Amino acid sequence: MALAPGLMASVRTVVSDKDTATVVGSGDVPVLATPRLLALAEAASVAAVTPYLEPGSTSVGTSFAMEHKRASPIGAEVVVEAELTGVDGRRLVFSFVARQRRPDAPQGEEDPVVGAGTVERVLVDRERFVRNAKQT
Repeated sequence: MALAPGLMASVRTVVSDKDTATVVGSGDVPVLATPRLLALAEAASVAAVTPYLEPGSTSVGTSFAMEHKRASPIGAEVVVEAELTGVDGRRLVFSFVARQRRPDAPQGEEDPVVGAGTVERVLVDRERFVRNAKQT
């Protein structure tokens, strides 16, 4: 299968001390840090397309837009789902949504949205990209 809109993947994490704004340096509260939420969105984006990349190819993040809508405390399970929504040559565009799982929620009720946004990545030759990065 080629890279095409509709490819999806998700990642899950349980918020730990190392994921907090206090530890990451993006604030002073013990909740999921915004930079960690972005990292999870990127991880889900990577997971959606990696199985379909040519050997020696990878993708690198270039841009993002995100809203962090809800605090997730230590111990909360967060699931981030990313979907490839656009392919323009080497440019890949993903939408993502992060939800805080609530195992005790009534059946049929959606988990609350923690954050949502877009991630853009570009396809590159891994070896050439690393070589060029070392030269700068």
